[in-house]
Amino acid sequence: MTHDPFHPADQPDQPEPATSGAPATDPEHAAEPGDDKGADIVHLDAARAGRHPYRPDDPEPTSPAPADARPPLEGQVIRVDQPGGEDRDWRAELEAKVRTSRPVVPLWLRSRAEAMQTLTWLGKHYAHVAGYQLARTPMYVGRLAIRSPRGLARLVGGMVRWTFDLEGEPVRVAAVTKADPEAYLKLSRQRDSRVRLRVPVMLVVLVTLLIAALIVAAQPAAVQWGALAVALAALGILGKPADRPLIERAVLASTVEKLTSDIVIRALTTLGISGITQAMSKNPKDAIRFVAPITRDGPGWRADLDLPHGVTVGDVLDKRDRMSGALRRPLGCIWPEGDSTIHEGRLILWVGDKDLSRTVVKSPLVKADSHDVFKGIPFGADPRGRSITVPIIEQNILIGSQPGQGKTASVRVLASGAALDPSTELWIHELKGTGDLDPHEQNCHRYVSGIEDEAIAYAADSLALLRKEVMRRAAALKALPPDLCPDKKVTRAIADKRSLGLHPLVAIFDECQNLFAHEEYGAKAGEDAEFIIKLGRALGVILILATQRPDKRSLPTGISANVTIRFCLRVAGQLENDMILGTSSYQNGIRATLFVPGPPDKGGDAGTGYLVGATPMPKVVKSGYLDTPATQLIADRAHALRKAAGVLTGHALGERPEQTAPSYDLLADILAVVGASEAKVWNETVIARLADLRPEVYGGWEVEQLTAMLKPYGIKTVQVWGTTADGKGANRRGIIREDVAERSRGAAS
Repeated sequence: MTHDPFHPADQPDQPEPATSGAPATDPEHAAEPGDDKGADIVHLDAARAGRHPYRPDDPEPTSPAPADARPPLEGQVIRVDQPGGEDRDWRAELEAKVRTSRPVVPLWLRSRAEAMQTLTWLGKHYAHVAGYQLARTPMYVGRLAIRSPRGLARLVGGMVRWTFDLEGEPVRVAAVTKADPEAYLKLSRQRDSRVRLRVPVMLVVLVTLLIAALIVAAQPAAVQWGALAVALAALGILGKPADRPLIERAVLASTVEKLTSDIVIRALTTLGISGITQAMSKNPKDAIRFVAPITRDGPGWRADLDLPHGVTVGDVLDKRDRMSGALRRPLGCIWPEGDSTIHEGRLILWVGDKDLSRTVVKSPLVKADSHDVFKGIPFGADPRGRSITVPIIEQNILIGSQPGQGKTASVRVLASGAALDPSTELWIHELKGTGDLDPHEQNCHRYVSGIEDEAIAYAADSLALLRKEVMRRAAALKALPPDLCPDKKVTRAIADKRSLGLHPLVAIFDECQNLFAHEEYGAKAGEDAEFIIKLGRALGVILILATQRPDKRSLPTGISANVTIRFCLRVAGQLENDMILGTSSYQNGIRATLFVPGPPDKGGDAGTGYLVGATPMPKVVKSGYLDTPATQLIADRAHALRKAAGVLTGHALGERPEQTAPSYDLLADILAVVGASEAKVWNETVIARLADLRPEVYGGWEVEQLTAMLKPYGIKTVQVWGTTADGKGANRRGIIREDVAERSRGAAS
């Protein structure tokens, strides 16, 4: 027992202290060693309450001071949790309930595609069952015919036993054996009464059957055969052996174990995570808390749960292979993910029925006649079989992986979706030289395939052209009236006006590390790409970059930090993971290192990666599979659409890298069409001459567009007096040739 110096039982008997005397703090009355008379006077209740020493003039303490208003005594137990009810904010609780409420409509019905897929599975299942059973109808008829004699014997025997109460015969024999006359007489009287009642009933049944047989005998042969078939079927069913069913199963029972809370807890406790092990040893019931019932979610089971305090989803992701062993399911069926909008310990465990690595995701683009990029591009499916669409407009996309993990196949899907929209201008740079994207060459304004310096230079020149295109589009978009472009961004309505030159432009750079790491062109190409990524999104210029070597030299940080959508397939380590998916992704549990290297036919996860930015939460997605023949079919269909719309330009019309001018100089072109003797010229005259000079560039320009394009050079249009075609004088907006010449000389110097 702890000694308490202030407890009465621990104090020796002593006289009451005097109520007068000098205060203990008075130096004149300070206590000398061994002088009991000078000792401080301490009141017992005040000391227990932790107050200052009692003084004669202090009032008597009536109750202890509040715990938070007095210093604790040494060895004293301090209560941290205050007694009483919890002060709750009912509005916050109501908001949380609304946020976490379960949907009224099941998840598979909220998605039209998923509902149709479920109904398709259902229809296929019952169509298969019906076909399977119909094909075996003759066999079932034979079985019924063979078993009908046994059924007839069972029927007759049962009727006789019931009529004469033969079921009770063993009991009556037992009474005789025991020589119990009273019991035997009682059982005999009971049997006699039953037989007297049942014999007339059985006679009525037999007469009814006889009458029915006579009626059937008087009917046509078809009715007779039908009645005989029904009788044989009934007797055959009655004669069925107990261990041999009549109808075979068309579908074998699933061997997939239903996911239960006990199975999930068992799997988590085998992962060797110390936080889970300690929590389970202290409080097994509340260590892992399920926040919702385990339900079917697509072709699998979903469990939402809170991990023990201090354990994060990232700890579980590291043990995905061990969880596969604990759940006795293939690794491609186990997909844990987190929900950081709740907290870092919220685990969503989805266990699929089928191995994702062995599932082929069919792209809907194969059968699509056309596509609208403003609605995104169907990219693939998540482990639950739900279609995933990647937005394109106002986005830039970065794809990265180790070699052979499906990076170029993912690029094919995006290129095919863009090609099927005739309004989209397509630039493709395949810097590996294997021709993986050659089917779309016929649809590209600019195209190159190769790893040599000429191909790298062509790709670098494309970025320089794109940078100028961004500047041109910025001025053109600014000049548009507010009613046509209220948000100052490219829309479908603006893109359809081809004369504005603000249609979507998708530029793909596959194996972009060969460009950005090039000694001669890399630095400038990186600067141009960063400029385009930062400013081109709202102007309809989209970059799609794919790399297999994500490091600072091969993928400049200004690029990797500003892309909006990222798709990372299998990578080797944390550095590569964060270069593609963003800083701290690995720490937050978004780890592309968990995917198994290799093709699907060898158990690998090629084609499967983490998609970030396209959906509210990062998702594991398997991209749609397009082989070369399928890609060629899509490309041919896209070429026919573009040719019919009259939008084939550049490389698609036969221009090749050596024939394509590196750029167009607006100021030089103006000086070329405006003679030295013309001091001032109307804008409309300049535009008409420019359209004759380069119709593919200046065709369709308006007066306001030329004014907007000259503003970045510091050239302002002025009022110019001129003569119209009918000889009348007019004052209209125009340019001063000397201003253009001066700016052109300054740009050249």
